[in-house]
Amino acid sequence: MSEAEKIITENRAEFGKGAARRIRRDNKIPAVIYGHGNNPVHVILPGHQTMMALKHGGANALLALDIDGSEQLAIPKDVQVDPIRRVIEHIDFVAVRRGEKVTVDVPIHVVGDAAPDTLVVNENNVVSVEAEATHIPEFFEVSVEGLPDGTQILAKDLNLPEGTTLLADEDLLIVNITQQISAEALEAELEEAEADLGIEHDPSDAEIAEAQEEAVAIEAGDDDAAKGDSTE
Repeated sequence: MSEAEKIITENRAEFGKGAARRIRRDNKIPAVIYGHGNNPVHVILPGHQTMMALKHGGANALLALDIDGSEQLAIPKDVQVDPIRRVIEHIDFVAVRRGEKVTVDVPIHVVGDAAPDTLVVNENNVVSVEAEATHIPEFFEVSVEGLPDGTQILAKDLNLPEGTTLLADEDLLIVNITQQISAEALEAELEEAEADLGIEHDPSDAEIAEAQEEAVAIEAGDDDAAKGDSTE
């Protein structure tokens, strides 16, 4: 992880929904810093700089928050994002110290193309590890390049940097490579599963039309047969 980005904060003296809305209207972000047995510290962050720092640093971005001239290292614990405007509304931080070990969930990035006619399933998108607060991995890269059907990549197969300890179960399945199933086979499996569960579907318009055409064809065939009998 790169060096912590320094962000100068402002003290937050007003609280409540109205105060939070005024902060956001100024393109700033209300935030709280927890940790080390101290009382929560309420601050205001510059919106654009904070957003870019989190974007570049990832889910466990390390920030150096300047609070009244004193530096406090912190990592985001909860980031609330507006679902429509996609802007950050509030951040909860956890205070950390240099050299301190922290528990974090690190994202998994799958790269490469597996063997032809295979399906790559990312079974777990993150894995729990313990790492130094100033050296948290941004992500773990897993290559599936050329890997055949039946390959399974477990948590113990991840390449962890020095100083990082795996906390997740060693046999946690991260990536599973299976044989790609055709649309016809998938539909057949679905129909079989529904039949086992006793699920019945009303016939579609296409199925009704097809059945009507078959009935007409059968009736026409019977008429032809009857005509043939009468001429004998």
